[in-house]
Amino acid sequence: MGILDLADELLRIILEHVASEPEKLISLDRRAYLSQESFKPHPPPEPDQAQTIADFRLTCRKFSDLGVIHQFSRVTTRFSRRGLRRLENIASQPHIAERVKKFSYMVPFFYVEGRERVQELLLPRPESLSSLDVSHFQQKVNEQREIVRTREDARVLNLAISAFTSLQHVQILRVQDQEDGRLINYIRQHDELNQLVELKWPPACFHSAKTIGAALLEARSPCSRFSSPMLSPQSVLGAASNPPTTLNLLAERLTCLELHFDDGTDLDIRMRQLSSLSKAIFTAAKNIEAVHIGFPSHRPLTLRLEEIFHNVKWDKLQAFGVQAWRLDADEIIGLARRHRETLRGLRLRDVLLKEGSRWKDVLSFLRDDMTRLDWVSLRRIDYEKHFDEQMFLGAEVPDDPLAGSESSDESEDWDLHEDEQDDALDDNLDNGHEADESDGSVAETDPDSDADTDEPEQGGNLHFPPMSPDTPASVPWCNCNGHMDSVDVLGDDGIMVTNQQRRFWEKWVVRKTCTEQHSHK
Repeated sequence: MGILDLADELLRIILEHVASEPEKLISLDRRAYLSQESFKPHPPPEPDQAQTIADFRLTCRKFSDLGVIHQFSRVTTRFSRRGLRRLENIASQPHIAERVKKFSYMVPFFYVEGRERVQELLLPRPESLSSLDVSHFQQKVNEQREIVRTREDARVLNLAISAFTSLQHVQILRVQDQEDGRLINYIRQHDELNQLVELKWPPACFHSAKTIGAALLEARSPCSRFSSPMLSPQSVLGAASNPPTTLNLLAERLTCLELHFDDGTDLDIRMRQLSSLSKAIFTAAKNIEAVHIGFPSHRPLTLRLEEIFHNVKWDKLQAFGVQAWRLDADEIIGLARRHRETLRGLRLRDVLLKEGSRWKDVLSFLRDDMTRLDWVSLRRIDYEKHFDEQMFLGAEVPDDPLAGSESSDESEDWDLHEDEQDDALDDNLDNGHEADESDGSVAETDPDSDADTDEPEQGGNLHFPPMSPDTPASVPWCNCNGHMDSVDVLGDDGIMVTNQQRRFWEKWVVRKTCTEQHSHK
C-alpha cells in the first residue's frame, strides 16, 4: 500500500504533526471562548514547518487539498493596496476561499486633515523625527486617498466575503507601524501641528466597519461572529445613519458580539448617545449566544448597565462579559437573573462596585441561584472608592496600550516586512500555488514574543481567561463540614479586593475547590 492509498483522516493526523493546528472556533460555553488571551494572534508556523507544508501541497492534488486548511482557515489582510491585492488573489481561487473561517481586517489610522501637508510637517526634521522617511508618509497618504476614492476596498471586500462561503468570524483590528506611532506621539506633544496633519482612528474604524458590513449583507454571508478590540463610538454612531433594516439584518444573524470601546475623551457621553442604537441592535439579536462589551481599564464607564442593554433578555445566551464598569450590585444580579436558565459563563473584568454595594451579595446570588453557571471570571474587580484612591495616588492600572503611546508593543515597520513577502506570495498565487501564510502579509505573532513584527493593537482583550492551573476544574469541591457554604468565608470587607481573594471567589461561586487547609476532625 502506498501513501496515496491511506485514508484522508490518517493523512490529516500525520500532517498535524508537522503543521500548526488549523484554527478551530471555540465553543461559546467554554471559559476559553472569551479568554483574555484569545485576541492574541496565533504564533506563525516555524519556517521549516511552513516549507514542509508548502512542499507537501505541491506533491499532488490530494495533498494540496489536505494541506490547504492549514494555510487558509484564517486570513488576515491590511487596508493597503498590497493587502487588498492579496485578498483578491485568495478570493479568486475557490478551493482556497471556501476554507476560510475567520477574516481579520487590520486597519491603520486615517490621515484626515492636511493630507497634502505631511511633507511640510517633516521637512524641518526635528531630532525626534530625524530618521523618518518623508516619502513613506506621502505614499501612505496618497494610497489611502485613492483606495477610498475609487472604492477599491469595497470592491475587493465584496468579492472576498462572497467567496468565503464557510466564513464564521470577522474582526476589525487597529494597527500601526513604528513610524506612524512616532509621528502620532510627536503630533500629540505639539498641539499646533494638528493644523498640519491629523491622524484619526474614528474615520478609519467607521469606513472599515461600513464596507465590511455592506459586504456581509451583499453576500448573505453565513458569518455570525463579529469582534473588534478597539471600536470607536463615533464609528458606531455613524452607522445609525444607515437604514434600520440594514442593522437589524446583521444583528439577527449574530451569535456572538465582542466589542471593546475606546475614546480619548467623553466616553460616557458618547456611549450614552449610542443608547437608542444599542437597544435596536440588542433587541434584534435574537440568536445571540455570547456578548462582551468592554472599556479601558483606567477609565471605567459610569453609565448604568441597562443604559446599554435595556433589560433585553436573550433566550440563547451562554456567555456574558463586561469590562471596566462602575456598577451597583443589583445591576449585575438583575442581568444574571434574566439569564439564569441559560448562562454558563460570566465575566466581570475590572468591574468596580459603587458605594453601598458588596461583592458578597453578588457572589452569593451567583452561587445559590445561577445553577447552570460553570465558570466566572473576576479579574481585577474592586470597589470604586479604593480604585479612585489608588488612581489619585498615581497607581498604574494595567491596561492594553493606546495607539501611539510609548508603551505600545511596536517594532519594525510593517511595510518593510510586506515588501519582503508580497512578491513571493503573488508569484505563488499567480502560478496556482498558495503561499504558506494565511494571507501573505506579516506573519501573525505572539505579542509576548520578541519577533520583529508590527502587531495589531490588542485593545480590551475581549475574551475570558482560560482556566488557570490554580483553578483546576477537576479538583473536587470540599464542603469542609459546611464551612465553605457560608458567605463569611469570602472575607469581603467592602473596601478592597485582593488578587488572592478574587481567585478564591471564582472557585467559591462555582463550587470548584477549597484552597484553605482545614483540619478535619
